[in-house]
Amino acid sequence: MRLATFSIVAKDRKSADFGGASATAAPCVGAFLPNVLEGVGAIASQAWVNVNLGHHGIDLVRNGMGVRIALEALLAEDEGRDRRQVIGVDRRSGFGYTGRDCTDAKGHLVGHDFAVAGNILTDISVLDAMANAFKNSKAEFSQRLLDSLVAGQDAGGDSRGKMSAVLRVSSSKPRLYHDLRVDLSDDPITELARLHGECVARQQEYGDDEDGEELRVRVARLSR
Repeated sequence: MRLATFSIVAKDRKSADFGGASATAAPCVGAFLPNVLEGVGAIASQAWVNVNLGHHGIDLVRNGMGVRIALEALLAEDEGRDRRQVIGVDRRSGFGYTGRDCTDAKGHLVGHDFAVAGNILTDISVLDAMANAFKNSKAEFSQRLLDSLVAGQDAGGDSRGKMSAVLRVSSSKPRLYHDLRVDLSDDPITELARLHGECVARQQEYGDDEDGEELRVRVARLSR
């Protein structure tokens, strides 16, 4: 499947949580990315998607391989790598790759604890806007990811428009707002932000003292 997408994956320095957020001009982007695992890392595969880059990449990182080495090894075996775009972060570093056959405007930026990427963008400045929004935001981690996605949209985002969006965080302290998807909408990022705000408010009602497994169940139900 081809996903002209703009995405961020990141690590929260305070909590060591991992997360990612994406938007695209196709339905159900959250079915494909990001791949996020608590204490391990986050990976987003887009353009002509190879879901194995995310699934196998996270598995390799979980077993001790750095995200760069893991993804470079997987890309080396992928005959379609020139059409792939993939970003990842682990506990120590970030990685980005944009295949030469991805459609312009395209590219990626990698920071110490985040990476952003996009293809078929209105302009490459979308990536700068996303990176700056994440770095400058002082909010809670999931809100920082959302801030980055909103900044990408405000800078132009996907040149074909947007249909779906996703926000996902993997944490030892799961929250209702850690796994949210908008699968089909005329304004998916606005809807994602609305859902996030509603879930933050509901989480405040529930409090933070509930058992983690119970919260995981609630998050799973909400994300269906």
